[in-house]
Amino acid sequence: MSHHVTLMSRVSCHACEEAAVEIERICAEVGATWSVEDVDSDPELRAEYGDRVPVFLVDGAEHGYWKVEEDRLRAALAG
Repeated sequence: MSHHVTLMSRVSCHACEEAAVEIERICAEVGATWSVEDVDSDPELRAEYGDRVPVFLVDGAEHGYWKVEEDRLRAALAG
């Protein structure tokens, strides 16, 4: 089964841009898909994630935030 990573992000967020580069690389290596959601496009997303972006979801479940922990993300995508 292929996993999906969602990056909860916002425009002009340097940490989000760095996370996107890492997530893109890791997902390409393990065969997972990924996408970006702008938290500022939806009041509910902004309320949920706005003060913690970037936030990473794996298959819709929150996995982590602020910094990609590569070993932990790889383990989640391998399962």
